Amino acid sequence: MKRVFLYVQHLLGIGHLARSSRIAAALVDDGFDVTVVTGGAPIAGFPGPGVKTVILPPVTSGDEGFSGLVDLQGKPIDDDFKKRRSETLLQAYRDCRPDIVIVEAFPFGRRQMRFELLPLIEAIEATSPRPLLATSVRDILQERVKPGRNEETVDLINRHFDLVMVHGDPAFATIDKTFPLAGAIRAEVTYTGLVAAPPSPAASERFDILVSVGGGAAGRGLVSSTIAAARNANNGWKWCLITGPNLPKDEFDAIARDATPGLSVFRFREDFASLLTGARLSVSQAGYNTVCDVLRAGCRSLLVPFAAGGETEQTVRALMLEELGLATVLMEKDLTPEGLAQAIEQALVAPSPPAHRLDLEGARHSAQILRERHRTRSLKGPVSEKGHDRADGGA
Repeated sequence: MKRVFLYVQHLLGIGHLARSSRIAAALVDDGFDVTVVTGGAPIAGFPGPGVKTVILPPVTSGDEGFSGLVDLQGKPIDDDFKKRRSETLLQAYRDCRPDIVIVEAFPFGRRQMRFELLPLIEAIEATSPRPLLATSVRDILQERVKPGRNEETVDLINRHFDLVMVHGDPAFATIDKTFPLAGAIRAEVTYTGLVAAPPSPAASERFDILVSVGGGAAGRGLVSSTIAAARNANNGWKWCLITGPNLPKDEFDAIARDATPGLSVFRFREDFASLLTGARLSVSQAGYNTVCDVLRAGCRSLLVPFAAGGETEQTVRALMLEELGLATVLMEKDLTPEGLAQAIEQALVAPSPPAHRLDLEGARHSAQILRERHRTRSLKGPVSEKGHDRADGGA
């Protein structure tokens, strides 16, 4: 049985962890032995059954601008903390002895984790036979980066990575749209399709307005505007607000106490994807996983893209979907209770979203791609370092 070692670090929301967990589940279904290394706050239900899990000392982002790393008590991490994490990661790699290593986001993102990922890559390069090394990245990337950062990303990929798995449908977005140096990448770039959850059963409850805030760490404006909009509504709508698991408990408790009778408030709903199938309108940020759930359900969607700290990814995705008629958009700068209520009313009278043909089977395709690339690579003989086949069995 081929072994896969998958590293994922979630900082604010749970999108990176959710996408990686879906890929891990597909790899298990395809017969791989999978170890997932997580570095963020533990989230119930992830990475999921059938997957071996290594939990590094957790870190999260100090603010919405990703300006620093802190532990779960909000204390900035120091060099000793970093060393402990790095040693734990390297030991997990040695224990796994993988045939394939997947690093989620890096080097396109997660540069904060260079202190442990560069030593991991060095260990991979020193392994004989060397495992296949892939980066797992979403289709739309952050565009506002510091000068020289894209060049450094390309250099790391070309020196160390065998495969760039882009989790998107090229009919919707190709990586060159938001990564201008895509043409300089010498590693293989392959598109897996969007990593969506499987189709869900019919909804057990029906809501007119279903508001979701992803992980919950970066959506306070949407939460507060929803509460006020629901309180001011006089049309008998049935509202549902899912705040996300990362919202502090005291804030959630206050919201639940103050909610108007027509608003049901939840921290998390395992059946969220099912609820979408019965909602008149989904209101959410424009994160990758939520958008995949909306596309799978085929429901009306109002997107409020997260834009704090100069983030561009969600805005690009939301506007592209709006152009295709698959969503309407309310910019974060225009988010007020009144603006939200007006946008909801307009979205409900807009034409129903058209049927789309976007590939949503990215998890299954990722497993197929990795199996095929590993098989092809094995036929060439053991590999000691990137790009150098060895006929001597690595002796």
